[in-house]
Amino acid sequence: MTLFDGIVARTVNTPRLAVNILERSGDDPATPEERTVVFVHGNVSSALFWQEIMEDLPGDLRVIAVDLRGFGGTEPAPVDATRGVRDFSDDLRATLTALGLHSVHLVGWSMGGGVVMQYALEHPVRSLTLQAPVSPYGFGGTRRDGSRVTDDDAGTGAGGANPDFVARLAAGDTTADAATSPRSVFRSSYVSAEYATAHEDVWVASMLSTKTGDDSYPGDSVASENWPGFAPGTRGVLNTMAPKYFDVSGIVDIVVKPPILWVHGTADAIVSDASFFDLNQLGKAGVIPGWPGEDAAPPQPMVSQTRDVLEAYRAADGEVTELEIEGAGHAPHLDRPGVFRRALLQAIGYIKPRHDPAPPTEAIILKSED
Repeated sequence: MTLFDGIVARTVNTPRLAVNILERSGDDPATPEERTVVFVHGNVSSALFWQEIMEDLPGDLRVIAVDLRGFGGTEPAPVDATRGVRDFSDDLRATLTALGLHSVHLVGWSMGGGVVMQYALEHPVRSLTLQAPVSPYGFGGTRRDGSRVTDDDAGTGAGGANPDFVARLAAGDTTADAATSPRSVFRSSYVSAEYATAHEDVWVASMLSTKTGDDSYPGDSVASENWPGFAPGTRGVLNTMAPKYFDVSGIVDIVVKPPILWVHGTADAIVSDASFFDLNQLGKAGVIPGWPGEDAAPPQPMVSQTRDVLEAYRAADGEVTELEIEGAGHAPHLDRPGVFRRALLQAIGYIKPRHDPAPPTEAIILKSED
């Protein structure tokens, strides 16, 4: 039983693939697009992770959560990593078109944040909510300005996945017997240490819906002469975020700029300026031997990169609100659901902010106690 009361799943057939979506059973399909919110999950997860926030949003909104290809109940079509995350964003476009939707509010988590930014580069969007998003320059292998550390993006992509974690995903491991068990990874990396829930089995089931292999998660890799000895291949999920294929910093230059809400937690273990999912950070910490030093293999300042790009977006007359939540992990919508809910309702214009709106050249930085 992975679906909550009032949440229903159905298949949307598109010219690209069959896509699984979650909806609320009482939502009106005729709801105007300005009150339609679409959620896009991150890596090693699915739409199931959005169910609590879907339940908690007002009933006069239409709320949809989409499974990306290879996750949840969506068709496990191969992922062409050389397109960055465009396979995912094109699938999202096809899904919304099949639903008769043109411009909606998009919420993207982690890799899903990259997907919705890519979507906004090519299609109209009413607002973007980015929760713990992948850096606009991808995952790993770049300096603060987005420049690539090596020509082949050594140390990024599928080769960085822990093989035991991948094997346990494929085997459907529901235990917490090892640090690499999906349940253990959820506890240590997705949420804060204080997080408690009655729904952990559902979240683990969501993780285990991930399709594994060279065409899915994590993808393929190739040998590299640069430390740590591998580089991204051309297939699969993790390679879509390699900097040679992924760069959505061009969002600064789109003509019609949707308002952006950026939500992130100070205890995020995955997306941070010192991420322990970044192999260069692991090398610097001595976890992986042979690290060649800061000049050759610097850790990626992921949060600082996102802030730089969003500050440039703001300077180009875009509206940005930053919500930094003290103590929250990689999934603020689970760690601090009330704070996340209110911020999202403000972002889509459903309720007014408690604070006076910031001038267009300034950020509003909210703390969890707000």
